[in-house]
Amino acid sequence: MKPYLALPIVLLLTSWFVMPGSAQPLQKLRVGYPSISSRQAQLWVAKDEGLFKKYGLDVELIFLRGGQVAIQALTGGDPPLMTVGNVIVANLQGHDIVLVGAVENSYDQSVMARPGTMTRMEQLKGKRFGISGFGSATHNAALILFKKFNLEPNKDVTFVPTGTGPERLAAMSAGRIEATFFNPSEVPQALKAGFVEIIQMADLDFEVQGSGLASSRSYIRSHRNSVKSALKAYVEGIYFVFANKAATVKTLAKYMRTNDAEVLDYSYQHYLKRTPKKPYPTMKGIQNLVDMSAPQLAQAKTAKPEQFVDLSFLQELENEKFFDEMAKRYR
Repeated sequence: MKPYLALPIVLLLTSWFVMPGSAQPLQKLRVGYPSISSRQAQLWVAKDEGLFKKYGLDVELIFLRGGQVAIQALTGGDPPLMTVGNVIVANLQGHDIVLVGAVENSYDQSVMARPGTMTRMEQLKGKRFGISGFGSATHNAALILFKKFNLEPNKDVTFVPTGTGPERLAAMSAGRIEATFFNPSEVPQALKAGFVEIIQMADLDFEVQGSGLASSRSYIRSHRNSVKSALKAYVEGIYFVFANKAATVKTLAKYMRTNDAEVLDYSYQHYLKRTPKKPYPTMKGIQNLVDMSAPQLAQAKTAKPEQFVDLSFLQELENEKFFDEMAKRYR
């Protein structure tokens, strides 16, 4: 064979064998999140660092204001994947949404109050308490908190739906509420605004299912590979956060829209302290939420934690040594 004839064949064979998997068309996927909090860090870095693309997905992140809006969107099927915590009520009401992973096994909000209004929880009686919305994580956390201190909702304390953290901050600054929750990313800002920290939910030592990655069983059946790919990027995002502070802080600054070094460092350190690298949902935490729902929903009395999760993806990752691979890659 003449040299000039062999060259095209060599190039053809070379292009065939070195063609990367990424050359395949990426599948478009919308993923929602309900809060501007470092709790979303693994999702944000998975997007910005190309981890979703690594696993074959072209992801569009959708911000929905608060857990209630997020759950409504998820049950409607758009977006089909959501980082959210409490899927319990919607599931009990007949929607087939479940958690496939989770990064929070206790509520990590802090109760903050207007200066001069209260210094301890018992003084919340007769006051207005801000939540993002009914059925949201802040609503559920408040119910747990009030029960602990023998405060009856709507009798001793008035719930006022006031939206996301920045909106609750504005509501408290304007005097429309006397107290509310702030997540770790918002606490430094609230302190700078002159508000007083009363208690941290983590101090109650009450296990509860918080933020995780959720979808519907119907979507999982029809798009199993997509859900698994998204979870792999989500998990790798966790490991990335632990190993790459500078890049993570840059991403936090972008999505949280702040360059306040104190806020960003506080948020990052709190993430490291509270986030498991293997994001398994907490069965005990789910059962606690089910028990809370029992007075309002008869279905809760016979419900089991297993009906609110699909652990098959995490189990597959275990069998495939995915977590071991992540541990080696992100030393």
